[in-house]
Amino acid sequence: MSLQKHSHPQLFPGDIVEYPRNKFFSHFAVFYGERDGVPYVAHLTCRDSDSKLPRFGRALRSEVKLDPLEMLGKNYKVNNMLDPTFSARDFHSVVKPAIEDMMGREVTFDILFHNSEHQATLFRYGVKKSEQIERIYEHIMPTWKKLFDEKKL
Repeated sequence: MSLQKHSHPQLFPGDIVEYPRNKFFSHFAVFYGERDGVPYVAHLTCRDSDSKLPRFGRALRSEVKLDPLEMLGKNYKVNNMLDPTFSARDFHSVVKPAIEDMMGREVTFDILFHNSEHQATLFRYGVKKSEQIERIYEHIMPTWKKLFDEKKL
């Protein structure tokens, strides 16, 4: 599926929405539905602007928030990447209550173990998975290992 600027795919509650950020990373959210005609997504976002986030990949003060779909970007696509392997959980009886339960709770964002893609797949499938991290893991680990060995991480 090619990504088109300002494409507006058909969205259904519980769909995973992918917002490309650069050639390696995307931000992920779950389509929540409409409120007063405005489409919303639930996503894991950082509340603090921790300058160490890019270097260490962690932010202690993160949370699941509901935001208007296009506030996160006008370029997005549906990416229910695990549908061939896992069953999507029922939105109204499982996913929506899980989202509402998480809102307002402080969560630690961790680029390797709990990023926005992990959160989105956890809501939709009940499974934490990040395909983008799996793709780049072998490239980032040597850098982080060196920092760890030098006791900088």
